[in-house]
Amino acid sequence: MSPVQPSLSMDTLNPNIKVLEYAVRGPLVIRAGEIEKELEQDVKKPFAEVIRANNGDCHAMGQVYITFIRQVLALVTYPPLLKDPSFPADAKERARAILKACRGSSVGSYTDSPGIEIIRRHVADYIETRDGIPADWQNIIIGSGATDVIRKFLKLLICNVDNNESGCMIPIPQYPLYSATLTEFGIHQIGYYLDESRNWGLDIAELQRAITEARKVCYPRALVIINPGNPTGQVLTRENIEEIIKFAYKEKLFLLADEVYQNNVYAPGSKFYSFKKVLTEMGEPYCSMELASFMSCSKGFMGECGLRGGYVEVINMGPQVKAMFLKSISAMVCPTVIGQACLDTIVRPPQKGEPSYESFMKEKNDLLESLKLRAKMVADSFNSMEGFSCNTVQGAMYAFPRITLPEKAIEAAKKEGKQPDAFYAFELLENTGICVIPGSGFGQQPGTYHFRTTILPQPDKLKKMLKKFAEFHAQFIKKYS
Repeated sequence: MSPVQPSLSMDTLNPNIKVLEYAVRGPLVIRAGEIEKELEQDVKKPFAEVIRANNGDCHAMGQVYITFIRQVLALVTYPPLLKDPSFPADAKERARAILKACRGSSVGSYTDSPGIEIIRRHVADYIETRDGIPADWQNIIIGSGATDVIRKFLKLLICNVDNNESGCMIPIPQYPLYSATLTEFGIHQIGYYLDESRNWGLDIAELQRAITEARKVCYPRALVIINPGNPTGQVLTRENIEEIIKFAYKEKLFLLADEVYQNNVYAPGSKFYSFKKVLTEMGEPYCSMELASFMSCSKGFMGECGLRGGYVEVINMGPQVKAMFLKSISAMVCPTVIGQACLDTIVRPPQKGEPSYESFMKEKNDLLESLKLRAKMVADSFNSMEGFSCNTVQGAMYAFPRITLPEKAIEAAKKEGKQPDAFYAFELLENTGICVIPGSGFGQQPGTYHFRTTILPQPDKLKKMLKKFAEFHAQFIKKYS
């Protein structure tokens, strides 16, 4: 008998999967994991631990959970605790409401595909309170994290228009979820550069350049905005948002507002404005534009990355298209119910006068104040190092400093077949245990080099990390000068 031939091989694999890249979990992170295993096996290194400054995994970096959130989750997963007098009454009230909305009064049951109705209603109430503008709960779709609902939405764009593939505008630098998903779905990526000289602001002339070039090869259909920015940490002004909305209207683009860091604003004078609020207050014709805005349990003060909870609010979508969107979501059965319960605690937190209010607000405010101090610490530290420039971290959880590399380092990188910033990041990892992601994984202006680092290590560890970073950088410059 002849040997069994695989029905799935590299020759027959989806070609989009072969070219897909996701830098946040790419080669550097894989190597960091290998080093951690080597350390466990007592392999000698010039450091004792790997510091994973590569992503926004809050709790992995030592952030403490919010008590009220975990109390409600404990109650919904093990209802006998509802009889325990040590749990506060407001946590029990939230848990009972969630359980009542679950089939069989259990979070182990399936829910409606767009999410539990009462939680969707609570999300709408949260948005209405935030913006002072009515929100319809039927426009809320809950997913297993913002990533889930972003991917579900982008899937709607897989359609050639006028014999051209669809295109989607994304910022450069960008969060690699977008480039990876567009590649997987066969949607043309239209990159527009953020302006580093204006604290990573968004220039309308650059948007126009990008879309004009793109129209030669695709049919632009959507515009992604990340605000506050990832990986760049900027917070858009209201005036800039109004300009973007007018551009999207002129070019007939569906607006996709990634607003998962809306609670993470630190810099004096910076303020978060939702695209929905600005668009609505601009009046006609802008208030009738199509908009999808995304939020997550993973960021903000919550940091519940592993629980996978998030939502999208979609407004002004055509009724027939919305029906198709809901149909496509139903094929995925339902989002994780624990993630939905977590989302409920975020959009319906303790209110003044309730027993958990004071402790909740203290935990929340202490955490955000600490992040604010760390944001400044990171930017100030890099700006004090030779060859670095780092914009103010106005919001989100990252800095994206620019580094000037010696010519010898660039030549050494080429010999190893690496991008210069990736070469620097690998050297940093092997010598210090610090894992960052090179700017080439997010996109950057040609001829410039950056990397993304999180601000999430706890203050003492962050100080040590930045000290090690400065020492390494001085040695690196000396070695390659």
